[in-house]
Amino acid sequence: MEINHTNMEGDNCDPDRPAHPGIFPGGEGGQRTHQPGERRVDFPVSVVLPAGGTGERTGLQTPKQFCSFLGRPLISYTIQAFERVSWIQSIVVVVAKENMDLMTDIIQRFQHRKVRVVPGGSTRHRSICNGVLALGEQGEGEEGEKLPANRPKVVIIHDAVRPFVEEDFLYKIATAAKEQGAAGAIRPLVSTVIATTSEGFLDHSLERARYRASEMPQGFTYDVIFQAYQRCTESDFDFGTECLHLALQYCGTNAKLIEGPPTLWKVTYKRDLAAAESIIKETLSRSACIITGGSAQAVTLADALQKAAGALDMELDVIPDLMGDNCRYLLKEWNFIQVSVNRSCVSEVESMLKDLEAANRALLHPLVVILVHLSGSDELSVSGRTPEPVPIADVAAAAKLRNILLYGIQLHQSKDTERWERSVLRVAEITSALIRERGPALVGQLLQA
Repeated sequence: MEINHTNMEGDNCDPDRPAHPGIFPGGEGGQRTHQPGERRVDFPVSVVLPAGGTGERTGLQTPKQFCSFLGRPLISYTIQAFERVSWIQSIVVVVAKENMDLMTDIIQRFQHRKVRVVPGGSTRHRSICNGVLALGEQGEGEEGEKLPANRPKVVIIHDAVRPFVEEDFLYKIATAAKEQGAAGAIRPLVSTVIATTSEGFLDHSLERARYRASEMPQGFTYDVIFQAYQRCTESDFDFGTECLHLALQYCGTNAKLIEGPPTLWKVTYKRDLAAAESIIKETLSRSACIITGGSAQAVTLADALQKAAGALDMELDVIPDLMGDNCRYLLKEWNFIQVSVNRSCVSEVESMLKDLEAANRALLHPLVVILVHLSGSDELSVSGRTPEPVPIADVAAAAKLRNILLYGIQLHQSKDTERWERSVLRVAEITSALIRERGPALVGQLLQA
């Protein structure tokens, strides 16, 4: 990689290894299949996240849902997974009373939206029940008047320590719950289940192929889960853990069971925290959004970059701008590539930086913005020399203060097809490296491809 240090003044132109999620979001072949507006849900859906556990199995003093990695608590990642789903209207987080202030601080610090915190109970079922009841409570207007309860049609219940839930699977659960009254995720059993005698000897084993592990998320119509908790016994509250069983036993609702992806794993042990951190680091580097500005030349280059990036196991979306439906990428993506073919390209980047700052994305992780400036032979100056590199150093310095890393790549147009393809591949490799490393060393410098 060739680095141009010119600082310009100018215009503002393992078998046990957890499965890797395909989220934030995912696709195949270097191109995403999920397009804006693909999923439409025409009924209100809310979420209850029970987060009152003590996390004894992690062996840590801090409950696992509040353990931090990459500067952010685990539960914040789970909340974000639901916030990214446009058709989910509200999220209720249920925590132990002694953690109410901590949870409220997390919501404010990371500026989570549509989230409400309620105190949990002494058991899992009591905590979930509190969350369900909170969804049906009356609201209060600006003048203190009582507003009617805005009960959702469907309630999704999900563990706060399962951060890798995918939108497509949530859609399956929500729609099945609306149609059947209840729906839940299942996974094949990994190990054979056996029963033992009181003396510690083998009694019998179950035929593994006939059984499945019950997982999260689970979905219910509000009436089903509300009535199930109204009718269940104190013993259910104290010792039960399975919501689908309550729906069947007390409402006669037989849940639709849907096999979920392997990404539904739960952070249970200390090693799982390290695995989750590794997955999130890798996930952040696997995708980017290319913005072309509508220029035909920029679109051509973006398409070539998209193809080259696919060979590097990186997914790229190509869009003309961040307006209308495309503004969703401001809340879904962590890496942005601005392709420019004119001399005022810095102003385009500055506009994007303002949009990103308004969306408050950089509070969670450093964002990466890469300016790819395409220059051609028709840009020769009177002296016959190519123009000076675009001035990005000052803009990058200001962006870095907002936790946004701005890089610049200058690519010269070539009529030699083979040389052009090599240059495009080089840009893709540089882009992938910058996004993967997310390092400050090259911020504000112009890289030549």
